[in-house]
Amino acid sequence: MSAKIISGTEVAKAIREELKVEVTELVEKHGITPGLVTILVGEDPASQSYVAAKNKTAHALGIHSEQVTLAADTTEADLLTLVDKYNKDAKIHGILVQLPLPKHINEANVLYAINPDKDVDGFHPVNVGKMVLGEQCFLPCTPHGILELLVRSGVQTSGAEVVVIGRSNIVGKPIANLMLQKRAGGNATVTLCHTRTKDMAAHCRRADILIAAVGVPKMVTADMVKEGVAIIDVGVNRIGMTEAGKAILAGDVDFESVKEKASCITPVPGGVGPMTITMLMKNTVQAAKIAAKLI
Repeated sequence: MSAKIISGTEVAKAIREELKVEVTELVEKHGITPGLVTILVGEDPASQSYVAAKNKTAHALGIHSEQVTLAADTTEADLLTLVDKYNKDAKIHGILVQLPLPKHINEANVLYAINPDKDVDGFHPVNVGKMVLGEQCFLPCTPHGILELLVRSGVQTSGAEVVVIGRSNIVGKPIANLMLQKRAGGNATVTLCHTRTKDMAAHCRRADILIAAVGVPKMVTADMVKEGVAIIDVGVNRIGMTEAGKAILAGDVDFESVKEKASCITPVPGGVGPMTITMLMKNTVQAAKIAAKLI
């Protein structure tokens, strides 16, 4: 029997409806409109698309959204000056600098310059440290979205064997850490696999929950998973183009074969992707509440 499809589109829609209520309450009861600024350096088409989607979502939720687009040759010093300006702007609760940045700009210097209380991407070392300790902080958006997908889909994580493929700072490391913790979507036993893992298939076959975030199309095949596994596929890989010029996407999991063994699985597209922007909005609303000392 084919797996249940975990629709990130549907879960994200439900969370956005909840956020609309929170934003309305903040405005009407406290006179606070959550504010987000997105800063884009250069004209990378994918980055432009992401930023446009973030702004569209913010406006739909009633969040004040500003977008600043800078030339590709903007200096690191000028970008840091702009970040400092928004650190001091009381109307702005969340600052997002779209990555990647041009090669002449040190990404770490820029990310570390953002006020941790406005770091709605969850990349500042202060927030990363708090996350590891299990303290209140802004969780990185994609891992946070994965947790929501698991919890809201009724996947049992407590005591589960979880295998994460990929050790990036954006997805692999944080989701492994979060699922270890005593929290909703946590209390799991976690194995983190990577490019130097010996016999990865053996690790994967132990998994009750398999999270693939490695960036290799269809790497996880049916022979690598056990019956009843829950699959979260983070990969978004372009594998071709349609005659109409639209990208053909594939995940890190061979969806068609694996869905026949899995209990549930996220599709690509329409799985983890819609959750990332939604959790950015959730972090922005949280930032506004923190600034107002409501939490």
